[in-house]
Amino acid sequence: MLPFWIALQFLSSLPVSLPGMPAASAMGRSLLYYPLVGLLFGALLCGLDALLVGAPLLLHAALLLSAWVLLSGGLHLDGLADSADAWLGGFGDRQRTLEIMQDPRSGPIAVVTLGLLLLLKFSALVALLQVEHSWVLLLAPMLARSAMLALFLTTPYVRAGGLGQALAEHLPRRAAGLVLVVALVVGGVFGGWVIVAMGFAFWALRRLMLRRLGGTTGDTAGALLEVLEMVALVTAAL
Repeated sequence: MLPFWIALQFLSSLPVSLPGMPAASAMGRSLLYYPLVGLLFGALLCGLDALLVGAPLLLHAALLLSAWVLLSGGLHLDGLADSADAWLGGFGDRQRTLEIMQDPRSGPIAVVTLGLLLLLKFSALVALLQVEHSWVLLLAPMLARSAMLALFLTTPYVRAGGLGQALAEHLPRRAAGLVLVVALVVGGVFGGWVIVAMGFAFWALRRLMLRRLGGTTGDTAGALLEVLEMVALVTAAL
């Protein structure tokens, strides 16, 4: 179960403690548990949703979104902010884009991007709560983290020596394929149009990464996850 705890520690702000630095092989296997961590997130959000029944609609949606952000510790939002700054400031240059991603400061484009994404998530949550489509709270986190697994499985990791390099190099590829098939089947059964929209967004974002960087980084993987969660919510709300 060590790979699961590694995935949970890395993807969440939940109090998980590991006995020292895990081996690279365990790090790679932890990617297989990303969809399960997403399901755990979804279950916690569904539980909170049930507790908030009867609360004012806007407050209900705001508390759900706040819990969603806190569960991940804002990790992927940080990746989205860094990616947004780098994509604009990089002016199409690969090396400059990678350098900007390493800058911890956030520029105006990062702030605007985060604001727009959170606004879309909040508005979609309001619409979904009105029609009692809370099932999306379970599906979106799972599928978005499955997409992160798919990204590491199919896309080169371009930052040498980074944590993502160990993940990508030691990922059991056949097992990863099986996990993704299960995730796709579940997504297709419970949210056909949602998974189609997320699939298109995944293809488009991965194509952008390959054209600009020749692969992915931890920041762009986090940005992918956040955008796909938003796509899932907006598609379900529409």
